[in-house]
Amino acid sequence: MSRRGELDAIVVGAGPVGAALAAALARDGFEVALVEARTPKPWHAGDEVDPRVVALAPDARDLLDDLGVWPSIAASRAGAYRHMHVWDATAPGELHFDAAERGEAALGWIVENRLIQHALWNALVPDREDREAAVHGRSFHPSSGTVRVHCPNEVVEVENGEDAVVATLDDGTRLRARLLVAAEGAESALRGRLGIAFEGRDYGQRAVVAHVATERAHESTAWQRFLPGGPLAFLPLADGRCSIVWSLPDAEAARVLAQGDAAFRAELGCAFDFRLGAITAATPRLAFPLRLRLAERYLAGRCVLIGDAAHVVHPLAGQGVNLGFRDVACLRRVLREARERDNDPGAAHVLRRYERERRSENALAARSFDLIERVFGSSSAPSAGLRAAGLALASRVAPLRRVLADAAAGRR
Repeated sequence: MSRRGELDAIVVGAGPVGAALAAALARDGFEVALVEARTPKPWHAGDEVDPRVVALAPDARDLLDDLGVWPSIAASRAGAYRHMHVWDATAPGELHFDAAERGEAALGWIVENRLIQHALWNALVPDREDREAAVHGRSFHPSSGTVRVHCPNEVVEVENGEDAVVATLDDGTRLRARLLVAAEGAESALRGRLGIAFEGRDYGQRAVVAHVATERAHESTAWQRFLPGGPLAFLPLADGRCSIVWSLPDAEAARVLAQGDAAFRAELGCAFDFRLGAITAATPRLAFPLRLRLAERYLAGRCVLIGDAAHVVHPLAGQGVNLGFRDVACLRRVLREARERDNDPGAAHVLRRYERERRSENALAARSFDLIERVFGSSSAPSAGLRAAGLALASRVAPLRRVLADAAAGRR
């Protein structure tokens, strides 16, 4: 589709979302360059489970399956969850979701970020020596199509022209394409270089993450308890442990991080209402700040944002990466349809279709998660009453419970 000597797309960032887009476009026959600042760290089955995990929704799993990487992920370390249990610490009522109610095998899968990136990188860069070293602009041929990989490299200048975009890399390489995609994550340098502002707020919270062993089995269940300081999630890992994501005010997070192991396990068990018995072991804790960020626009000339470069949401629903994979699926579809109509994939009217669809859906999701955090994170009597009424209503009304189950599992 590209003109002679010109790429169809430059994808900047080889995290799960950027790598998935590069692989998807290559499979569709587009000529793609992938630029990544650091060679992804190899994943090994003998390594400790990465502390950053995601709750993959069925449509995200389907995308990875279409790209040919899901079988290797599933055979490595993917923990299916078939149930979800949600309750509040200060209001009566509980919700339980079951995949069997929908005639499905699972509501979703808990998978390490690094495992997803590793599987995609292996698909893009098939040779082991190249995967573990700099690849210096070499072209690779995943199942179909071509990806020209530039790693380690960064974009230092972007020339946004009428007919093409030119990206200059830090080694002096100049790449010319019809379209450039910024997928470097929440701290996207390209977003700033393109003059696209973010709106949102800091939650004044940090998410404390670790993996824990419990007295009782996790029952292939994703557990979430809403506490006055923020939600606490126990997510089932394939090895029988749980990955915890505990959202806490900054000062409380600092205190919890400084605790000794025994004190931490005791407080965590209490916060979780000992639903799985005592916490018997825990890995070292990490924490990251929680923010809401929404790009004011997704387009600048022939450049477009996807994933966390465009939107950062509260982790209470575990849907950040699912939103990013939906960006990938949407942009992929829009570009394929443009090719079928012999349209320029970087033309404004083509990219606006992607922006209209994804910006509205991502903003709705982000605001919804923000509203849930405000209501369930408040200890006021009116909020507690609202939570109790909502949980009671949802538990009794099957159609409403199905809608909430879809939202909890990341379905549209």
